[in-house]
Amino acid sequence: MTFEFTVQPNFNFVKSFAEHFNIPVYNNELKIPIHMGEGHIKVVDIDPGFKFVLHHYTLKEDFHLKRLAPAEESDLISIVFNSNEIPAASAGDREIAVDFLKKNGSSIQIASTAISTETIFPANVEIYFGVIGIKRQMLSELLRVKEASGPLDTILHGNTIFFYHEKMHPEVARVLKLISEINEQNKLNDLFYSIKAHEMIYLLFEKLLDRDIQKQSPINKTDIDKLYLIRTTILKDIGQPPHLSTLATQAGMSETKMKLLFKQIFGDTLYNYYQNERMQEAGFLLKHAGYSVSEAGYRLGFSNLSHFSRLFEKHFGITPKKYTLAG
Repeated sequence: MTFEFTVQPNFNFVKSFAEHFNIPVYNNELKIPIHMGEGHIKVVDIDPGFKFVLHHYTLKEDFHLKRLAPAEESDLISIVFNSNEIPAASAGDREIAVDFLKKNGSSIQIASTAISTETIFPANVEIYFGVIGIKRQMLSELLRVKEASGPLDTILHGNTIFFYHEKMHPEVARVLKLISEINEQNKLNDLFYSIKAHEMIYLLFEKLLDRDIQKQSPINKTDIDKLYLIRTTILKDIGQPPHLSTLATQAGMSETKMKLLFKQIFGDTLYNYYQNERMQEAGFLLKHAGYSVSEAGYRLGFSNLSHFSRLFEKHFGITPKKYTLAG
């Protein structure tokens, strides 16, 4: 199942989606028909120049969502919140669960609408997906940052294409889930949506402000695709440390450019990103896939389990054994 769209002035995602799949719309919301799955998509007008589209569904087929770049420049900024509910795995489904984690990890992306984007929602997985479209001037007025630098300066004042990737932090995932499951009978829904949309923007930019304040390098769609290829390669075998020369050759970039742009997009060095993802996968293996501490450590390339435990505790603030037992 595929849906392509281009954001234009006064574009309404829900109405466009509904027309494409022949689904009725009521009060800017559509219900997913039973033959496609279950759930809903809703558009919320927070303010002029500030919209929030909420997707909450489980589909029977893989869904390929493609946003095409408009022909004309726009001052609209796109913020995408993608949170997948990872299914619990039985012992026989360990490999499937791990593969799912690598291919469908949750994330936040903030980009100029001049960049085309693609998202694949796997079948039979509960999806929480939110997209904020906000005019640059309105975002600047919301943030009220007197001296913007680094990513924030590029987002608010730059005249070039930009793209940043941030982790789906637990606080953001919680708010996204809450706002997606709101009771439609509540007479204060509009206020609730507005408060939560602002909260999600706050939580995102609180993280972005922690990034380096150095001047950002120009980037294009080809560069972004190459950097995501590098990220995919790292995640494919998290038990092996990344070899920079091999990754650079694979992506067709110099090592210098690769390291610079990777840190710019993902907010960390290649090696630190690898180590953080390594620990995140360790937590997933222990909590969701039923691995023992030794099984998880050996799978992730640790021959010394004491070293694995120290790194895990440094990352999570708790030992692997206690993490496994925690609710």
